[in-house]
This record gives sequence, C-alpha cells and structure tokens, in this order.
Amino acid sequence: MSKILIVEDELPISDLINLNLRMINYETKQVYDGNEALEIIEKENFDLIILDVMLPKLDGFSVMEKIKNKGIPVIFLTAKDSILDKVKGLKSGADDYMVKPFESIELLARVEVVLRRYGKKSGILRFKDLEINLNERVVKKNGEIIDVTLKEYELLILLIENKGMALSREKILEKVWGYDYLGETRTVDMHVQRLRKKFKLEENITTVYKVGYRLKD
Repeated sequence: MSKILIVEDELPISDLINLNLRMINYETKQVYDGNEALEIIEKENFDLIILDVMLPKLDGFSVMEKIKNKGIPVIFLTAKDSILDKVKGLKSGADDYMVKPFESIELLARVEVVLRRYGKKSGILRFKDLEINLNERVVKKNGEIIDVTLKEYELLILLIENKGMALSREKILEKVWGYDYLGETRTVDMHVQRLRKKFKLEENITTVYKVGYRLKD
C-alpha cells in the first residue's frame, strides 16, 4: 500500500483529498504547514507528497527545496495558476503541478501516474474476489482468468480506482472512450450491465439517479 503525505492548510480540501485517497486504499497522513511537513518527512517514509504552495510558516516551494534530494515524488496542488509559478514548481523538481479548483478524479489519476512512474505502485488492483494485474492486463475472479474486452477492462479499472465515488455517464465516456467519442451514453449503460453480469457485481455497481454509476463494497 502506497503511503501519501498531504500538506494542505485548508482543512476541507485536505479532508477531501484524504477521503478520496483512503477510499481507494492509499495510506495517508495530513499536515497543515511547511514546518510540520519537514518534521514528518524526517521521521517517516512516504511514497508521494501532495504539496500546497501557499502554506503557513514555510511555503511549498521552500519545502520542496529542502526535500528535493530525498527522491520523494511531489505533486504541487495550488491556487497559484500563473505560467511562471507552474514553471517554477516543475523546475524545482516536482513531478506534477495541479491548479485548484480541481476534480478529485483527475488528482487520483495523476497520483497513480506518478506512483507508477516511480515503480511505487504494485500494479495489482483488488476488489472483493477480483484481481486485476495492470502490467499483464489480466482480470481474475476467485483466481480464474476472465476474458474481457478492452472497454470492459478500462471501465472496471475506472470504477475500482474511484470506488465510492459517483461517476457521471459523461465522465465515464470521457475517461474510457475519450474526448473524441461521438456515441451515446447508452454505451456506458450497456457495458455496465455486462460487468455486473460477468463479475456478479449487481449489488456493487449501483445506479446513481440521473447521474451515472458508483462502485461500492
């Protein structure tokens, strides 16, 4: 399980990030200023740091300067949206720079990409009796390989990685079929029905009225 440090002084935002990361089984710690960040980084090991820039006591750029030799991946998450700030953040050694306001699903995707780049993600996703080997692109149920189409595979991963979150049909289309897809949202409904039947997830993939779908335990 990857361990992520959230350095964010706005409590509602910090709690929202924490909730979303924990829902997909990341271990997390939260701190609320730059000095607290440095202290906990000295004491504990982290696989990734989500770092605000405008922090009390010591700003995020200064924190980055002090930890850049530790080799911990960092994603800046900040309201500072100028090109100069983005360039400064990336040149400081951060792996990504994301501007607030943000969508949780995008932050989770960026976290996954950075962890995978550093080899800190196991490459195995699990949900109940399902196991997905992301490197081999193999889906197993109770240890038995189940054949899936590419879109069924990508949809299953999207639902598991966003477990507990309501995903709109439009968002699912965008993430699985891409921005250029010209089909209808009924495509999503058909694929969800197939996943429910194929993996016996009728009680786990719930319909969110007038929105889309949610995967739940």
